[in-house]
Amino acid sequence: MRYDLLRILLVDDNHHMRVLLTEILRALGVVHIYEANDGAEGLQMMRDHPIDIIMTDLSMQPLDGIDFVRLLRNSPDSPNQLAPVIMVTGHSTFARVNEARDAGVSEFLTKPLTARVVVERLHQAIEHPRPFVRSGDYFGPDRRRRVDPAYDGPRRRESDRQSRSA
Repeated sequence: MRYDLLRILLVDDNHHMRVLLTEILRALGVVHIYEANDGAEGLQMMRDHPIDIIMTDLSMQPLDGIDFVRLLRNSPDSPNQLAPVIMVTGHSTFARVNEARDAGVSEFLTKPLTARVVVERLHQAIEHPRPFVRSGDYFGPDRRRRVDPAYDGPRRRESDRQSRSA
C-alpha cells in the first residue's frame, strides 16, 4: 500500500492521542496528516483539504465523533459523504459500537492502540471497503459484516431479492 499518498484527518480533542496516531502513521510512511480538535473543526478541515480517510475519537466536546459522522454522511453540504471513517474509542460497549455503526462508521479501532491494529484498519478501509447503502434513515457503509448462509428470512435489499429470483 502506498501510505505516502494517503491524506488522513485525525479528529480528537486529546492532543496526546493525536500525537500517538501521528507517530504511528508517520512510521508507516504517511506524509499528509491533518488534525482537528473536534467534529466541527474536522468538517471545516475537510472543506479546506482533500481527505482520503478520517480517524475520529468517539467522545469529544462540543461535537462528538458520532455526531460528526452523522453530519458527514447526511448533511447536504458535506465535504465528502463517502470518506471512510475509522472510529477510535475506549468505549467499546455494544450500545456505543452500534450507535457509531448506525451513524455510518466504516471501521473501529479500540484503545489501547497498536501499530499493527492501525495498519489492519487502514488496510480494511482501503482494500476492502464495504459498499454504501441508502435507506429511509441511513446512509453509509453496508452494516452487514458477514453473509449467513443459514439465514432464510426475508430479504431486505432490492439486490437481495433480485439475486434470489435469478
